[in-house]
Amino acid sequence: MARWQHGKAGGTVVAGLMAGVCLAAAGCSGGGAVADDAPAPDPVPALHRAADALVDAGTSKARTSMEMATGGTRVTIRGEGVYDYTRRLGELKVRLPQDPAGRGEDPPITELLAPGALFMKNRGAGVPADKWVRVETASLSDGNLVTGGATDPFAAAEVLRGARTATYVGETEVAGTEVRHYRGTADLALAAKGASAGGRDSLRAAAKGFATAAVPFDVFLDDEGRIRKVRHRFSFVGGRDRGTVAVASTTLLYDFGVRVDVRLPDRADIYAGRIAEE
Repeated sequence: MARWQHGKAGGTVVAGLMAGVCLAAAGCSGGGAVADDAPAPDPVPALHRAADALVDAGTSKARTSMEMATGGTRVTIRGEGVYDYTRRLGELKVRLPQDPAGRGEDPPITELLAPGALFMKNRGAGVPADKWVRVETASLSDGNLVTGGATDPFAAAEVLRGARTATYVGETEVAGTEVRHYRGTADLALAAKGASAGGRDSLRAAAKGFATAAVPFDVFLDDEGRIRKVRHRFSFVGGRDRGTVAVASTTLLYDFGVRVDVRLPDRADIYAGRIAEE
């Protein structure tokens, strides 16, 4: 099975394609010495609607960061691009980290995100430079929440449909925008039940493939209920020693309404040969 690997002198660091590897703030108000003991509104419904708020917004720019830790080694993979939430299409440029010898970064991998599929260009490992690799996301043990080195922004939002518990932490700012911070845990199986048709199978795969279907998260919503920043913490079993890999995936969304024109590759441009192991 194909995987991204990085580093030869310091051991192999799995950093991507692993199709088989791989504060609570209680508000009080009142007059004089009498406190209002009414409970704060349950934040869970707002989190369940976060993906729909993105669809209403239409499009945005996105930055991603994925921190992976295994066997005492930690790497960070970063991405940047755009996303169309109405069509569920996105494009990211994903950069792998430098190798342990300190050599320069590899050219970025272009990723196209689509319902049920991930397309990658400049994948390397024997793939011609002008060809795309297509992967069925439902066939991945993580549903492509981790495999591509970046979590699909809409999938990141749909994970919140599985929020069972959440706490309002307080107000803060993200990139100059006032937001409300929530912290909680989502269940991937529950998220799959409420997900869009294009994302349901991928989340089901993740619910079965991760070490646990429970996903802790921190999310920051603006006044329109749109995600400005979300951080998930995933855990899966992978690597040569079959140890547990901890992954922290952060997605930052901004410039809502930006023009987005994502075009999927023609069939003739998709590589049909064997992907070599590195």
